[in-house]
Amino acid sequence: MTWPLARVVVKRFLITLFVGSGLITVQTSFAGITLPQANGETLTLATPAERIITLAPNLAELVFAAGAGEQLKAVVEYSNFPAQVKQIPRIGDAFRIDLERIIELEPDLVIAWKSGNPQTALQKLEQLGITVWQVEITRPEEIADAVEYMSHAAGTQAIGQTVALQLRNKLTDLRQQNADKSPVDYFYQIAPRPLYTINGQHIISRSLEVCGGVNIFSELPTLAPQISRESVIVANPRTMIAPAISGDPPALAVWQDWPRLQAVQNQTMLYLPADEISQATPRLLDSIDLACKLLDEVRGATQQVEDK
Repeated sequence: MTWPLARVVVKRFLITLFVGSGLITVQTSFAGITLPQANGETLTLATPAERIITLAPNLAELVFAAGAGEQLKAVVEYSNFPAQVKQIPRIGDAFRIDLERIIELEPDLVIAWKSGNPQTALQKLEQLGITVWQVEITRPEEIADAVEYMSHAAGTQAIGQTVALQLRNKLTDLRQQNADKSPVDYFYQIAPRPLYTINGQHIISRSLEVCGGVNIFSELPTLAPQISRESVIVANPRTMIAPAISGDPPALAVWQDWPRLQAVQNQTMLYLPADEISQATPRLLDSIDLACKLLDEVRGATQQVEDK
């Protein structure tokens, strides 16, 4: 994803991140393929989908992970992984969907992001007889579920179930490896000006919990709230974390003006690859793995200071 971060970092974050939970089980039978909708209802496909359109970048990546990339006929802007997806036609972005183009492509399944795509557009598609499956992901463990569900929808279970098992095993290993480690409080910065963070319900926050990370703003009611610089200074977290965008200056450099902050004194400013940490896809688990290693370094740096 190559967004002009200085202008649209918050929009970029929202487009790739607010993909929430709500999937439960998948059933296949002679009656068709039953999929759970994010609103608690169910969707039944008579046969596996052969012409799929996705309406969020991470959804396209999940379709490929499920082994159904060949069935993917259109995606939205900023869908950039794996490389093959860059060759697939675009039908707008997550907020502005080209309905006419979707109709022309005659999909048998449109996979949408419930909390991000305009509901009016999704309702219009349904009124026109197009099958829409709305999904959300807010926990790292739901990524494997989503891959498996999509493989059922596309008839690629042999691949999807294998990938899902690998993802579940990897997440289980990460939890076990970090289960007894001491907690590390952190501040996660989405954007510096204006200053945005995440609360405890966000998938990034829940992902960092695997490593023993404790979000200093976990109790805020908004998923991605704007906050004051003073609130961060008062909390004085042990570390600060931000997504790293290739070619952009370090996003946490602004905090060097407050040398008394623990994270500044101990130089525990951490960066995670933006595309990995900011999207609910299999690559998020790679970012969790990296985050756990970096938080171990924070623990070590803090211990050295305490020993002096």
